This record gives sequence, structure tokens and C-alpha cells, in this order.
Amino acid sequence: MGRTRHRPVTGQVTAPFDGRRTPVERLTVLYDAQCSLCVHVRHWLMKQRQLVPLDLVPAGSEEARRRFPRLDHAGTLSEITVIGDRGQIYRETSAWIVCLWALAEHRPKAHWLATPVGLPFARASVLAAAKYRSVTAAPCGPGDEACQVPDLEG
Repeated sequence: MGRTRHRPVTGQVTAPFDGRRTPVERLTVLYDAQCSLCVHVRHWLMKQRQLVPLDLVPAGSEEARRRFPRLDHAGTLSEITVIGDRGQIYRETSAWIVCLWALAEHRPKAHWLATPVGLPFARASVLAAAKYRSVTAAPCGPGDEACQVPDLEG
């Protein structure tokens, strides 16, 4: 049997280590603008008091490509991705946790969810959201006009 390469438990990928901690001062959340749940969460995040400012940008949009030209944008459409202002990249469960960590009312819950006891609950939430998304969102392919990123600011 061949070996399977496993992702880190946290799902977090960070910028190259430079020997010191890198504080996060701003986060960009890439969300699927075609997913009703994702758009709902976007609106909810915007209404929360933020300890760390969140920029909410549709995944795969021109804005996302301009801000992060070296990012795998196809991948950001299949899993939530959050990017820190110093190059930190959070995916999947870690992305959800860091979003909660950025919010004043939810930071204590984020700390708990990042523990070995809380992590299974965070993973279950992410899996439930992914399942909901898979049955409610239309599959999109390259050049599919129905899947164009809508203008949510208007």
C-alpha cells in the first residue's frame, strides 16, 4: 500500500517561519458568493464587533486574484480560505476558528474550539456546512455565466 499524505490537523498553512511570531492585524475571508450559506455567514460576520478587521471578498473574484495572485483560487472555491495580513493562510476548520477569533463576542469560543476537546466540534461544524453547501449550491465550471461572482455591494 502506498502512503497517503495527510494534511495538518489544524488545516493551517503559514508563511515561511522567520524565527518570530507574526501578529495578525487584518484578515481577508474568501467566501463562495454563489453559496447561500456562505453569503449568510458573510452578512453575519459584517454585523459582528471585530477585534481584528475582516475583509470579505468573493473567492475567485477579480479582487481576490488581484490581492493574492499566487493563491490557488480554484481551491478557495472548494474550501473556506482566510488570509492574514502577514501571509498566513488558514483553510477549512482553522479558517472558521480564526474568523471566530477575530470577533469580540466569539474569541473565547474560538480559543476553546482550537483545543483538543473543542476541535472535533469545530470539524463537525465545518463538515456540516460543507454538506449543506454541496446539496444547495449549483456546481460551477470555468466560464459558466451562472456562476459569475455577483456584485454584493449594490
